Amino acid sequence: QYKFRDLTIEELKNVSKTYPNFTFSMNTYTFKDGSQKDLLNFSGTVPVKYGNSYNIPIRLWILDSHPFAPPICFLKPTANMGIAVGKHVDAQGRIYLPYLQNWSHPKSTLVGLITEMIAKFEEELPLYSLSSSDAARQSELLSYIAKITEGETDMKSRSKAGGRNEGCFNKITVVGAGDLGIACVLAVAAKDIADKVVLLDLSEGAAKGGTMDLEIFAVPNVEISKDFSASSDSKVVVLTVNSLGNAQTYLDVIQSNVDLFRGIIPAVSHYSQNAVLLVASHPVEVMTFVSWKLSSFPKSRVIGVGANLDSERFQYTLTNLLKAEVLAKDAWVIGEQGEDKVPAWTSCNVVTNQTEAMAARNSREKVANRAMEVLKGKSQRSWSVGLSVADLADSILKDKRKVHSVSTLAKGCCNINSEVFLSLPCILGNSGVIEMVRLEEDPLVQEKLQSSACSIHDLQQQLKL
Repeated sequence: QYKFRDLTIEELKNVSKTYPNFTFSMNTYTFKDGSQKDLLNFSGTVPVKYGNSYNIPIRLWILDSHPFAPPICFLKPTANMGIAVGKHVDAQGRIYLPYLQNWSHPKSTLVGLITEMIAKFEEELPLYSLSSSDAARQSELLSYIAKITEGETDMKSRSKAGGRNEGCFNKITVVGAGDLGIACVLAVAAKDIADKVVLLDLSEGAAKGGTMDLEIFAVPNVEISKDFSASSDSKVVVLTVNSLGNAQTYLDVIQSNVDLFRGIIPAVSHYSQNAVLLVASHPVEVMTFVSWKLSSFPKSRVIGVGANLDSERFQYTLTNLLKAEVLAKDAWVIGEQGEDKVPAWTSCNVVTNQTEAMAARNSREKVANRAMEVLKGKSQRSWSVGLSVADLADSILKDKRKVHSVSTLAKGCCNINSEVFLSLPCILGNSGVIEMVRLEEDPLVQEKLQSSACSIHDLQQQLKL
C-alpha cells in the first residue's frame, strides 16, 4: 500500500543500520478525524546528553506517502517518566520539530530527523523522572498517551460512546497564528459559525502571544496545533500566513510567500480534499492564484477575501451615512485590493429616456464618489479583516447563497483572457462560488479591470511556482 515502497524500505534500512535498537512493526493508526490506516512504525530509544546520558524512548509512524510526507512522531514514556511540555513536545507526547515542518524529499531523511530530535532534546529534555507516588497518579494519563501512540484517539472513544464523528461537523482551519489568524479565530468563534476551529501555528518554538492567550483563556471549540493532520476534513481552510523573510523587492516578498505556500497548500489540500480555500494572505489576488495552482482544486473552491470588506463598508456608507438605500443593494467594490479598486453596479433601474438615464448615472456616480471619499481613510485592521473572513465563512458553511465581492478567476469576464483573480460579485454557498453576478456594462470599469488583470498577470509570470 506504500506508494514509494523501495524508497521507504531504503530509509528504514538506514535507520536500522544507525540505530540497531529500533524495532519495526505494522499497526493500525487512527487519525484525528477517526479514519484509520495500517502504517509502518518503529520504536526504540535515542541517546541524549543533558548533563548525564539518557535514553529517550520514541515511536515514529511512517505515512503511506513517505518519503514525500513527514512521519508522525511521539515520545513513549515509561510508567516512571513524566512528559516535560515545551517547545517541541505537547502534553500527549506528540513531537514537533522544524525538521518536520520543513520536510522535503530527498533533502529530508528519517536519520536526519532523529539527529535533529536528539539535538533539540539536548537543549530541552522532554522527559523527567517521577517519584513512586507521582508515577501512580500518572498511570491514567500514560494509559491515554499509550492509546494515542498506538493510534487510538479520544475521537475514537467518543465514537464508541455514540458521539458524532468530527468529520460531520462544520470545521474551519485557520492557517497562521499571527494577528490576522488569531483575529479570524476570534471572529469565527464570536459569531458561532463552526463546531470546531483549528488554528495551525506554523511558527517555530513554543506558543507565544495570542496563541498562548487562546490556550490560557480556553476559547470554546478552538484547537491550536502545529500538525497539518489536525486540519483534516475542514470545510473551510483560511490562509492568513505571510512570509517574514528579508526580501529586498516587492517581487522577492511575493516569491517568499509563494515558497511558503508550497509547503502549506498541498498539505491542507491532502487532509481536506473537499474544502473551500479562503485566502487572506497578501497580495490576495496573486496568493489566491497560487493556492489554486498548488491545490489543483476547481476554481469555485479557491476564493480570496478580496474586496468583501470594502464592499460591506461601501454599502453601509451608502445606506446609513448618505441615505442612498436604493443604490446600496446593487453597489460593489471590485477589482484588486488597494488603490486600484473601483466601485461598480450589478443592475440599474430601467430608464427609457436617454437623457434621464444619463442624469441617473451621473447622480449615482456622485454618490459613489462621496462614499469612496468617506472610506478613503479606513484602513483594514486585522480584526476588521477577521470579521470579513467570518462573514464569508458563514455564507459558505450555511450555504446562504449570499452575494459577496471576492477574488475569483476573472478569465472570460470583461474581455480578460489571462488566468488572474480579481474581486467580482459572486454568489457563495457550501461549494464556494456558485455563480458570478453579472455587472452592469461600464467602459471605464472594464478598462480598470483589464488594467489590473494585465499588471497582475505580468507579476505572476515572474514568479517561480
